[in-house]
Amino acid sequence: MGLEWSVMTPTLWIYASIWLAAALSPLVHAWIKRTPMALGIGASLILAWLVQSILVWHLDGDLMRALGALLPAWALETSEMHRYITAAWLHASTIHVLGNALVIILVGVPLEQRLGRGRFLAIYLIGVLGGNIGWTLANWGSTTPCLGASGAAFGLLGCYLACWPRDEIEFPLILIRRWPVAWIALFKFGLEVLQYPTATSNVAHLAHITGFIACYVLAKPIAKGGLIPIGSVDRGPSSKGGQDAEHNAIISRMGDLTTDPWDGELTGPAHRTLQRLREEGDELETRQAWLEQLAEQAQCPVCKGDLDAMEVGGVTVLRCVLDSTHLEWP
Repeated sequence: MGLEWSVMTPTLWIYASIWLAAALSPLVHAWIKRTPMALGIGASLILAWLVQSILVWHLDGDLMRALGALLPAWALETSEMHRYITAAWLHASTIHVLGNALVIILVGVPLEQRLGRGRFLAIYLIGVLGGNIGWTLANWGSTTPCLGASGAAFGLLGCYLACWPRDEIEFPLILIRRWPVAWIALFKFGLEVLQYPTATSNVAHLAHITGFIACYVLAKPIAKGGLIPIGSVDRGPSSKGGQDAEHNAIISRMGDLTTDPWDGELTGPAHRTLQRLREEGDELETRQAWLEQLAEQAQCPVCKGDLDAMEVGGVTVLRCVLDSTHLEWP
């Protein structure tokens, strides 16, 4: 039997809404501003923990743990399915949330540069669900709550190991320095496997293991077609080779400027901007600047609506504001 939602007063709903807004706002900001989603997730976890802690102090009880932590005994309750996700934004202590946020940022930022933000978010959610479902199945019927983003953090390591094991990233493995991803992932995963059979603490080692495995298994199908080819050997995004590879991958996605969706109908400033774009649009920043100017001067060739210069996969394109199927160029 799940939570009796009827006990929720309007005041408690307000408190829960404040927590939800705190968790979502960094994610929305990162998406809109096109900053790394890994940073947004890290900030989201920390901000959600701060609100959770304030509510514990104010209410003399952990409202958000009661509302959002995962309990296997309620696993099949329709009204409690949100817990498979919300549990990943709740933590037991400051050390718990900071440890998860650190791993997600250190591993997630370079991984996101490999995958692209959409594929990165898919992997992150697979880690969340893989960890929570695995822990639930192993503890069926238990009323002991499970919370934390550790399954997702280990999932990122599993994905990175599957796709770019020879990358090197900064990580506090014995010493804080650049380590090969394979060393980090296998060391962390091996520790969890060794600790799980004899663990007596409240750490959900199995959630870490199943989150890691779920992402490792599904990583390549999801990463296929991403920003950087699977298996690229360039020492990682922060190395010169990795930066060159990322830049070259973006350049390869720059569309053909010789096509003309307006069929020669542009005149005046818009026509002159299109000419300058074709002459100088070989560099990313220059192309972006001219496309932004063209968006202000030209109209959609189909509906005569406004145009917007948008970034897609690291390159700027023009899209019809009213209907993206009308125009996405170049």
